[in-house]
Amino acid sequence: MSIYARIAGTGGYLPERILSNQDLERMVETSDQWITERTGIKKRHIAAEGEATCDLAEAASRRALEMAGRRADEIDLIVVATTTPDRIFPSTACLLQARLGAAAGCPAFDIQAVCTGFVYALGVADKFIRAGSARCALVVGAETFSRILDWSDRSTCVLFGDGAGAVILEASETPGILSTHLHADGRYESLLNVPYGVSEGHEHLEAGEAKVKMRGNEVFKIAVNTLGRIVDETLAENGMSKSDVDWLVPHQANIRIINATARKLSMPMERVVVTVDQHGNTSAASVPLALDVAVRDGRIRRGETVLMEAFGGGFTWGSAILKF
Repeated sequence: MSIYARIAGTGGYLPERILSNQDLERMVETSDQWITERTGIKKRHIAAEGEATCDLAEAASRRALEMAGRRADEIDLIVVATTTPDRIFPSTACLLQARLGAAAGCPAFDIQAVCTGFVYALGVADKFIRAGSARCALVVGAETFSRILDWSDRSTCVLFGDGAGAVILEASETPGILSTHLHADGRYESLLNVPYGVSEGHEHLEAGEAKVKMRGNEVFKIAVNTLGRIVDETLAENGMSKSDVDWLVPHQANIRIINATARKLSMPMERVVVTVDQHGNTSAASVPLALDVAVRDGRIRRGETVLMEAFGGGFTWGSAILKF
């Protein structure tokens, strides 16, 4: 008898503060038209002073638990994908475990794959459940990406926002996650990174200079080609055709990348979940946030086939295909 990991509930949370393109016009040399035409973004949410990644993760997790009809003490695995943890240690997952009152002793750890983080975390949790090592997993993507932005760099500060998304995975005999596909290529690390950290350039970290750097045009070209390939890989692995996919839930980085992936699938935009205009790029939170929006508004329904994909710094990229 095969055991699958099936999504039982989703949750999302966005900070209250909204930063519009018009607000950014007053902060940096840019315009609403420039941002919209190149990215599709109209606004993004920014964490309040004192609001941390774990706060966002907790709110999203509680909503996912509620939808799944589960108690926190039933969780036996917590995986949090984040690039912006509350602390160097303990992990945000451990902090979240305590906040929620999840079972003491259950494994809890963070995953760092930047924008692909949630897909990586989902892949890991899927393996735990298929192996019989967990039966109820909480998987979260949460970011306070605004904390690592250079607000004078118009090429990056207009792109990102803060938020969290979560899912509850349950062991099930009914097919859920069909496959996950995770990849990385560190040769491209210089194209999208934060160049300083704890053990390298720590003096820049202490000076508050650890900010996102990106060579946007090069990242765009590689992302489009790479995501096209992973669509082919995912469908081939499952013996599926493009028409078998009901919904595409892509990483919300740029509307032009999303459009290109939809064309690769021959999928009309009505079947693509797009939140980039409202959320901006929330890194590891973007895929679960988009999923939660589409589940709660009734677009994605039980039994439908959903393809998720993401691409991020590293470079990392990945996909997951599932029966919702």
